[in-house]
Formats: sequence, C-alpha cells, structure tokens
Amino acid sequence: MIEVKNLTKRYGSKTAVDNVSFTAEEGEILGFLGPNGAGKSTTMNILTGYLSSTEGQALINGIDILEDPVQAKKFIGYLPEQPPLYLDMTVMEYLKFVYSLKKCKLPIKSHLGEICELVKITEVKNRVIKNLSKGYKQRVGLAQALVGNPPVLILDEPTVGLDPKQIIEIRSLIKKLGKNHTVILSSHILPEVQAVCDKIVIINRGKLVANDTSDKLVQNLSGDHKLIVRAEGNPAEIRKLLSTIPNMQDVRINRENVEPGVSEFYLNAKEGNDIRREVSKRLASRNYPLLMMKSSELTLEEIFLKITTGDIYGNVDDDSNQKSKKK
Repeated sequence: MIEVKNLTKRYGSKTAVDNVSFTAEEGEILGFLGPNGAGKSTTMNILTGYLSSTEGQALINGIDILEDPVQAKKFIGYLPEQPPLYLDMTVMEYLKFVYSLKKCKLPIKSHLGEICELVKITEVKNRVIKNLSKGYKQRVGLAQALVGNPPVLILDEPTVGLDPKQIIEIRSLIKKLGKNHTVILSSHILPEVQAVCDKIVIINRGKLVANDTSDKLVQNLSGDHKLIVRAEGNPAEIRKLLSTIPNMQDVRINRENVEPGVSEFYLNAKEGNDIRREVSKRLASRNYPLLMMKSSELTLEEIFLKITTGDIYGNVDDDSNQKSKKK
C-alpha cells in the first residue's frame, strides 16, 4: 500500500533524507521513529505530499505522490501533530467542511455518524471545538483523517498531551483501525509503538538504520553478554564469584529468596562476550545449583538509544557514547 524507494531530500548541501526505502503493507501498523533532526518529519511530509523529494519515489497504492498528488492524496488520511481544527466551528460543522474539501461521495449523514461513533465523539458533535478538552480535540483530528474512509492513515504523535486514560483509548482505536487500514504511526512514546505497531522503522541522520518487527529487533540486538540468572546459595558469595568472570562489567542481586535459598542476579559483560558457559562452570565448581539462565532482552527504548547513538552503526563522538553508557 505504501512503498518508499530510495527517497532522498536535499536542502542545498544538507541531505535531510538519504536513500531511504521501506514498505507498509495493507492492514499493517508501521511505527516510524527517529530522534529530532533525523529526517523523520521530512519523510512524513514527502509521504503526505507537503514536500517534494530530490530523488526517489513515494508510492501510495501504486501512485507516485510527486507525479499525481491529487490522486495519491485521495488514499491518505493525515493527522499532523497539531490537528488542523477550526476552533469556532462545531464538531459536525467542521467534519462537513472536511467532507466537502475531500469531495467525498459517501452518504454524508451515515458516514460522518459512523466516524463519530468510531472515535467516540458523538456526544460532543454539536459542541464548539474550542470548548473541547485536549483529548476530544485529538479525537476530532483523527475523525477528519477518517473522512472518505482512506485506506492509508498517517498519524504524527497522535497521543501527545493526552492523559493516561485517553492514551489507552487512542491506542486501542489505532489497533482497531489497523485491521482495515494501512497505518504509519510516528511517536516519541516508545512503549506505545511497541504495544501498537506490527513493524518498526528507525531513521537516524537521514539514513534508515532499522526496519523489522519489534520482536526481531529485540532478538537481533539483545546478546548473550546480558543475562538474568537464578542460583541457589549465599547471594553475596555467588555475586563475588560471578564478578571474577573475564570481561564482566556488572553483577547485581536483583532479588533474594525468589524461592527458599534462591536469588536472582543480573549480569552484564562487555558486548561481544558470550558468558553463559563460564557462568555455568563457575557455579558448578562451587556446587551452587543453577536454576535459571536467560538473556536480558533490551527494551525498545534501549534498542532505539543503541541504534541512534551509534553503538551499532558508529560515527558518533565520544560525548554521545558517554551519554549512552550513562543510560
């Protein structure tokens, strides 16, 4: 449904987006991430037709957004970070206005009524928008993106400024919409992306640095140098013993007496060191039963920081690396 091919955008000598390619299939929710200045907003603006690319293509349902923007935009519903609301209109007046702008052919009463029910704004449809709460304004913004029932939804920070209850409700709605739409979701709230998205694209310094499912990113970037271990015996002595393993950086007692006489430990060795066998040997040598050992998987936040601070892809100054280590 969405295909980005070798997308490049230059401003003079500065390259904001550098040869980026990815796809979002029908019925897929794609999380689009990147630190400030990474080129994320530029890419989103090209996808929605607000900017032209210097090179490459952005195809919406097979139509090039640059060559035929009017036709391509018919397939897109867009919610920018600041919803484009006319505050002195009532909700229904505004949605009818959007309906006319989009030259929608669907039955207006039933179509707008269904949208209001879907985003749960029926009870406020006759109220003036400026008098609504932040949460309701966000819902009205989402409603305008749904007018015309476009197959593609591009949502930029859809939960920014909402309270926890409103965030949960919008997340639930996005997951529901993802069953019948292709959704690109841009957000700085990484647990939100992990909870909602089927696939994650990360852009950094204009380049694509990750493109996979959340589970596969965790699996590929979490190594055997970080472990959670449960062992039976004196926890202080076990901690001291495991600390002597070569290239071990940190051994912490997570919990004592998770079961009688058993403690849980967090182990962190230098990256690239598989310490599993050595852990087993050391514990066996002192007759400390090893009851559990598993990799300590990275969170999406840790993966994001690891990728964007250059621990994997390099080209980062010493200050950035120091900040990453402090994290």
